[in-house]
Amino acid sequence: MTSIDDFIAIIRDEIGIPVAVDDVGRHFDQLPGWDSVYLLQLLTVLERETGHRISLPDVLDCPDLKSVYALVTAS
Repeated sequence: MTSIDDFIAIIRDEIGIPVAVDDVGRHFDQLPGWDSVYLLQLLTVLERETGHRISLPDVLDCPDLKSVYALVTAS
């Protein structure tokens, strides 16, 4: 995963949520069909894709996908 577009593609392809780059700053509650199980599924996929462990408490503190992306790309 090298860009925000790759991140969005992972969400669409692996999680099945129809999001676009414009949606990354929207609160999770504003995403169509989103629930907390998707966040755990996303964490698992991102760990697999990046090869790095990602802190679950840090991900749970994220209010939106933009924050998750920033967290994942910061390491």
